Amino acid sequence: MTVDERLTLEQGLLLVLLAVDTVLLALLELFFLPLRIGVVPLPVTVLVGAVTTPWLVWTTAKLVRPALSWVPLAVWVLVVFGFGLLGPGGDLVLIQDWRALLLLGASALPGAMVLGGGPGRVGRRPGRG
Repeated sequence: MTVDERLTLEQGLLLVLLAVDTVLLALLELFFLPLRIGVVPLPVTVLVGAVTTPWLVWTTAKLVRPALSWVPLAVWVLVVFGFGLLGPGGDLVLIQDWRALLLLGASALPGAMVLGGGPGRVGRRPGRG
């Protein structure tokens, strides 16, 4: 496969679908981050992000093309920072406490590890450099 090779229609549609899925998941994670039960903060969306962001990167590498596996991670970061800091109506949606750092670390770091060839090495076969 060369770099100049175009995506097939199915690959393009899958990439768009995965990007839209990334946007929806990032918004869900961002808007439900301040969730509390009584006075106890319950950031369950951190767990959602920790599972789905690396999964989206891995799925893009497997189903679309390994060279485009950065797209879900970039879309996630843009949505979280874009809507989080410049939210609807100019509101600050990304809360300024430990839960925001936990969301960023638990979602972006595993996604970057999958993207960078951490454990599991996306898109590479064992025994090949």
